[in-house]
Amino acid sequence: MNSEYENPQPVRPRRLRYNPAVRRLVEEYRVVPQRLIQPLFVCEGVGVKAEISSMPGVYQMSLDVLCDEVKTLQNLNLGGIILFGIPAEKDEEGSDALSDEGIIARAVREAKAAAPNLLCLTDVCFCEYTSHGHCGALAQIGGRIEVDNDTTLEMLAKQALVHARAGADMLAPSGMMDGMVGAMRDALDDNGFQHLPILSYAVKYASAFYGPFRDAAESSPQFGDRRSYQMQPSAIAESAIREAELDLMEGADMIMVKPALAYLDIIRLMREHFPEVPLAAYNVSGEYSMVKAAALRGWLDEKATVLESLIAIQRAGAGIIITYWAKKVAQEWLP
Repeated sequence: MNSEYENPQPVRPRRLRYNPAVRRLVEEYRVVPQRLIQPLFVCEGVGVKAEISSMPGVYQMSLDVLCDEVKTLQNLNLGGIILFGIPAEKDEEGSDALSDEGIIARAVREAKAAAPNLLCLTDVCFCEYTSHGHCGALAQIGGRIEVDNDTTLEMLAKQALVHARAGADMLAPSGMMDGMVGAMRDALDDNGFQHLPILSYAVKYASAFYGPFRDAAESSPQFGDRRSYQMQPSAIAESAIREAELDLMEGADMIMVKPALAYLDIIRLMREHFPEVPLAAYNVSGEYSMVKAAALRGWLDEKATVLESLIAIQRAGAGIIITYWAKKVAQEWLP
C-alpha cells in the first residue's frame, strides 16, 4: 500500500468478481471457436458413423457423412478441421497414403467441396496407413527393426504432395522424423505449393495419453513402441526448444506441443522462447476420454471441466487448440 495514506483502505479483490458483467469485462482469456480445430476420422464405406468405444461422442465416418459434418462445422465458425484417414487395407509401406485416390486425398477433396471456407488441415504421417502401425518405413538398424528415418522422409515428401494436390490448406507432420519439415518444404516448393503452411508437431512426447486415438485411427504398433522417435516425457525441458528450433529452421510456419494438459510447462516454455511463432497444442484423446468417462459417471461437470482446461492451455501460451470438444464447445457451450 502507498504509505502516504494514513488510513489505507482494505484491499478487496472481490469487487471485480461480484458483478458477472464486471467479471466478463476484466477476464483476460476467453475460449472462441475461431481458435479451435476439430479432429475427424475418415474411413471407407457409405453411411458409416461408428462411435469409438474409448472416445464416446467421437466417430469414424465415411465420406458422405464427412460432407454433412464439415458443413455444420463451417457454420459454427471453427478455426478448422484436421483429417485422419483410415484405409480399407493397410500394408507395410502405407501405400494408400501415397495415392491420389487414397482415403485421405478423397476426404480432402470432399471436405473442401462441401465446406470451402473451413480450414482443412491434414495429418502427415504413416501410422494410420501401415500394417505395422509405425510412422514410416521399417529397416534393420543396430540389430533390431526400427523406423528408417531417411527413407521415411522420401515418403513424407510424396505424401505431402498428395495432400497438397487434393487441396489441403495446411499440412501437419506428426511423425517426429528428423528432417521431416525440410523434406516436405522442399517438395512443396519445388512443385508450386510455396503458399502452403506447415504446422509441425515439433514437440511430441511418447505419451500414455494417446491410447484412445490408436483405437480411433486403428494405429497401434504391432510390435515395440514409438519411443525411438518421439520425445521422452522425462527428457529435460530444453530438449523441446531444440526440437522446435530445428523445425523452424527447416521451414515450419507454426509449431505444436502434444499432449497439452500434462505439458503446460512446455507450452509456456515454447511461448516464452518463440514469442513470434504461432503456437498450437493438441488436447489429446486420453485427456478427452478421462474427462468424458468421469462426466458420464457424474463425477465431473463436463462443460465446466472442459472450458477450464481449454483456458489453462490458452493461458500457458497456446493460441490454437486441437480438441475433440471443438464442435460441442462452439455449438452448445459458448454464450
